[in-house]
Amino acid sequence: MKIAIGADHAGYHLKEALREGILAEYEVLDFGTHSPERTDYPLYAFAVGEAVAGGEADLGILICGTGIGMSMAASRVPGIRAALCTNVYMAKMARAHNDANVLCLGGRVIGPGLAEEIVRAFLTTAFEGGRHARRLELLDRGPRGNGG
Repeated sequence: MKIAIGADHAGYHLKEALREGILAEYEVLDFGTHSPERTDYPLYAFAVGEAVAGGEADLGILICGTGIGMSMAASRVPGIRAALCTNVYMAKMARAHNDANVLCLGGRVIGPGLAEEIVRAFLTTAFEGGRHARRLELLDRGPRGNGG
């Protein structure tokens, strides 16, 4: 499995901890940032989102201070279903029920131990399909039934 990862300055240290920990088992495409210097989260959210939507990576992980900005920005990329998860249950449900393809984490909200558990749950849980697939079709059609 190929994982795209990105973080802004507030998520840099957690990104590096995940790369050295649980993600060492995977092929990782690191879209930055590569230092804790202040930067703008949408740059990384769009890069990771486009890599996942374009098939360059199977799943994505994004980290900013809270995970909120990354989830908002990544969800603007067509084909991306970004999920902000703060616990293992949320990560499992994001994959099983929502077929989320980008996990967003808050580097100032959770520590590396919990982050690894969340990432493991996200990467190892499969989409259940069934009634959940019908709901994803509704999301893809949008509020007016025409994709927007």
